[in-house]
Parts: sequence; C-alpha cells; structure tokens
Amino acid sequence: MRFASYEHLGRRRLGVVEDDGRLRPVPGHDSLLDLLRAGRLHEAGAAALGTPAGPKLGDVTLLSPLRPPTVRDFVTFEEHVEGVRRSVDGTAGVPTQWYAAPTFYFTNPYAIAGPYDDVPMPPGSSVLDFELEVAAVIGREGRDLTPEQARDHIVGYTIFNDWSARDLQSAEMKVGLGPCKGKDTVTTLGPVLVTADELEPYRDTDGFLRLALTAEVNGEVIGQDLLSNMSWTFEEMVAYASRGTYVMPGDVLGSGTCGNGGCLAELWGVRGEQSPPPLKPDDTVTLTVEGIGTVSNTVAPGTDPAPVPTARKRSRTRP
Repeated sequence: MRFASYEHLGRRRLGVVEDDGRLRPVPGHDSLLDLLRAGRLHEAGAAALGTPAGPKLGDVTLLSPLRPPTVRDFVTFEEHVEGVRRSVDGTAGVPTQWYAAPTFYFTNPYAIAGPYDDVPMPPGSSVLDFELEVAAVIGREGRDLTPEQARDHIVGYTIFNDWSARDLQSAEMKVGLGPCKGKDTVTTLGPVLVTADELEPYRDTDGFLRLALTAEVNGEVIGQDLLSNMSWTFEEMVAYASRGTYVMPGDVLGSGTCGNGGCLAELWGVRGEQSPPPLKPDDTVTLTVEGIGTVSNTVAPGTDPAPVPTARKRSRTRP
C-alpha cells in the first residue's frame, strides 16, 4: 500500500493511494504516526480501501507522509564519500573508519518539508546543495536488533532530500562536531510512504533494494544511481541504530546520499570546480526513485540570520 498525508478543503487527511491516483481516506485517522504507534497501519489501510474514493492526487496538497519523532541520516554510499571528501579538502579515497560501521547523525525532525513545498535558503548560506536519498520508516519498537529481526521493524520507505548548506557545514565541522546549522533548515520527505512489502520484488540476492535513482535540477539530469549500491542494507542500518538503545515507530533512517551525482558537492569534487553551481532561489530540484515516486521542490529566498556574537575569551580564573 501507499499512504499519503494531504490537505483537502482546509483539513489534514491521511489516505491510501490507488493505482489511478485516487485517494481513499483512512476512516477516523489523519496521522500516519498515530497509526504506527498503535500498530494498526495495515488494518487501517485495508479499511480505507473499503470506503468511497476521495479526491485525486492532483486535487490536494501533498504533505510529508509523517511527522517523524527522530531522523537519523546515514552515509552508506562509498562513491559519495569519495567525491565529497575531495570537494572539501582535496583528499582522495575514503577514511578507513568509514568501513567499520554504518555511521549516522541525527538531523532536525522539526524541519520537515512536503514533496512539493518551496524550500528556503538557510540563513547565512550561499552554497545550498540537495542530497538524493531513500529513507526507511520504523513501524514498531525494537532494541539491540539483529539485521534479520530488523526487517520486521521496517514498515516502509519514502524519498529523503537532505538539503545541505555546504558553506555553513564546512565551517561548523572544523570544530569536530556537527553538522548543525548546515543541515538544520529543511529535509524533504515524500511523496508517499510505500509499505515494505511493495518493494520486495526489487530486493536482490544480497538483500539490497535495486531501485533506480534520478536527480534533476531545472529539468536537467544531474545524477543517476541504484539504491543497491549502498554498502549496508537498511536492515543492517536499523540494527546498528538500535544497538544499546531503541528505534521507535515513526523514526526515519536516511540511506545517505547516492553516488554518481546524488548531490552537487560530489560533482564539485570530481570536476575540481563548482559545476553545476550551488542552488539559488527559483532553482527546482526533482528527485525520482523507482517504486516510490517523485518529489520536486523549488528554492525560495531565506531570511537574514539574527546576529550572534563570537566567543568571548575568558580569563579562566578559579575560586
């Protein structure tokens, strides 16, 4: 099934998307997260299919499929790491430690954009980039999971665009912590949540989902890759995320940016120059993932940053 959150006639709704683009509203529910927490997603979806057809997708405003409680973003594509590392400081190759485990950071769950929302320039940034990813969504609580157990905890998948202010990110990470404001303004999710069973036909013999990925800027194809080029499966990522802690219903785990043009920074590293140039207002980024759909966001002007003083040198006096 495919679940969409949408606004229609001034009301937020949740529906199941049929093959003809019609929405079947879920009776009595307008929150995907609430259904996941109640463990009733498939039951509610089946009930929706028995209701009269609602509006078409083209007649509603699509929202992010859910409002996640947490968002982890991994970095699982070796080619992406190579290219971005070269763009940052000219270093070739991949850090040895990257191969040890599927590393991630937590990003901002309050900065989620819908699949067709305008995206503001981050305050103080002039080097905006997109990042083409796929996210797994957790359907039930788990802790210290094995990869085999983790498969039953993934309820579905959606497209994930990890918008990145590269100038802010580069400066922040020199501190040895972060990223923070370089990744804090917006993350796109959408256009729908596709339940895990629908993507099983794409699974290869190594356990990866062989989905075609395409990134376009202003109608020009910038990058193409396969999701199966990840170095860890989603199950392995979930298992690692659950080590010593919990994954909970609604948690979102991004795959990390794909290779071969999954973001501009990778191309800058390969080409030795900022070509294509950083995103600017009125640029439109369109990301398509086989089996899931398409998101398309246009960059809008941002706000000027409120001034914050630099650090004060203190005397370090003691009592």
